[in-house]
Amino acid sequence: MRIWVARPEPGATRTGAALAVLGHAPLVAPVLAVRPTAAALPVGPFAALLLTSANAVSALRPALRDAPALRGLPVFAVGARTAALAREAGLGPVREGPGDAAGLAALVAASLPPGEPLLHATGAERKPEPAAALTAAGFRITAFVAYRAEALERLPPAVGRDLAEHRLEAALHYSRRSAAVALALADGSEHGGAFRRLRHYCLSPDVAAPLEAAGVPVHFVAARPREADLLDALARRPG
Repeated sequence: MRIWVARPEPGATRTGAALAVLGHAPLVAPVLAVRPTAAALPVGPFAALLLTSANAVSALRPALRDAPALRGLPVFAVGARTAALAREAGLGPVREGPGDAAGLAALVAASLPPGEPLLHATGAERKPEPAAALTAAGFRITAFVAYRAEALERLPPAVGRDLAEHRLEAALHYSRRSAAVALALADGSEHGGAFRRLRHYCLSPDVAAPLEAAGVPVHFVAARPREADLLDALARRPG
């Protein structure tokens, strides 16, 4: 299958390679460009570092040179990939969450006493969780905007060509925002109809929400936010 991978780098290339191994023809064309903010780290002390995206780990790497204390800070990572990257960066000890913000909040609440100050490295566009649940549980959250995910202004040309030529069969969506941007860019071109006819595979119900709200049929929604579940679903495509 010819499959559009719209997620940002560096994850997009990794996903494209996994698709190629499975015999698919990936079109790696992100609709978001992730850039570090180079903002100064907030002054601690903090009891732990919260990581809800692998992008935050990449954005924190330069800061580690100027803030060595981060290296010994306990880390709570949202899922397996983020946890692995945090360990590779020399952060930790690292506790791995189940892959979603609610599960991460539950893990923190079960591991630390209420009232502890926590540093949340996040993007400029962030969801209420896990900060809302942890604040309600008595924790003190300081948000550090480590990166921005900037939307492209136009549909990637390769995507437009493949949609026009009816070469694309499916699209993988890894975040609510990238799904919404992909839809907006397709609608802003002459390819909105072709985009809607693709088989859309979404990492979670939250990711699928902007597509469903716009009336775009969603072929598959993972019950767990795991890339392996998306890749497995591709093997179950209808004949």
